[in-house]
Amino acid sequence: MPTIDDDEVLVRIVAIGVGVHDRRFLPEDAEYPYPIGVEATGIVEEVGRCAAAHRPGDRVMFVSSMQRKGGTWAEFAAVSATALVPIPDGLGAVAAAALPVAGTVASAGLRGLDLRPGQSVFVAGASGAIGTLAIQLARARGARVAASASPKNHAYLHSLGAEWAVDYRDADWPEQVRNWTPGGVDGALAIQPGTGTPSMRAVREGGRVVTVSGDEMSPERGVRVEQVAHGPDSVVELAGLAAEVAAGRIQVQVERVYPFAQARAALEKVETGHACGKVLLVVQ
Repeated sequence: MPTIDDDEVLVRIVAIGVGVHDRRFLPEDAEYPYPIGVEATGIVEEVGRCAAAHRPGDRVMFVSSMQRKGGTWAEFAAVSATALVPIPDGLGAVAAAALPVAGTVASAGLRGLDLRPGQSVFVAGASGAIGTLAIQLARARGARVAASASPKNHAYLHSLGAEWAVDYRDADWPEQVRNWTPGGVDGALAIQPGTGTPSMRAVREGGRVVTVSGDEMSPERGVRVEQVAHGPDSVVELAGLAAEVAAGRIQVQVERVYPFAQARAALEKVETGHACGKVLLVVQ
């Protein structure tokens, strides 16, 4: 059982979002055995002296990474009070566990692209948890969306609002995107590793590319390139997204919910890079 500091909250974990980052994001001073994981939902059990904004019994979601006390793959976690986002009525704790990382990254990526209504965006690797949210958020901002995925997922991307879908295995997919929007799209969100440079070829001169995977790129044609950046508004954006999901205006795609005893299988599934939507663990 982790102990909490004055500015922390003890959360009893209900569900956990599984990601490729889970066994990579480890603090240098971690003591083993160490619970991995960076996102979860749960119920507040105890609050620190300086965390009075939260109360025992509150349903919350959060991202909490690189914590010496341990991550989210546990029955209880000590979490900074400022990281907590209330789960709104109408949204279950299991479905909510699909939002903290994917929702934060999708929101930050679109913020970096600074899209305006009527502009176009390409989402590279759109069938996963981040991409499915990014499509819907871009459409909600009035943008036109093209996206890449395997052909079996194209109909699903269209159902989320994508106007155009390409097969990421086609060598000429950047040209296919440029055929959809002559001159290239206004911006691209490169989610899957290795998609940054080809996504730039699909962007118009002077457009923007935001990479999620950290691809190293050499900008050309005046295209602005940046890594996805989380700002101070991330918690506010996550709260807004949760409210949209609770109201039924944004869909959450969950591929599978695993019991905690099958956590290794869940992680190995995600690490294949072929999960369609979010993979979750249920603790309670």
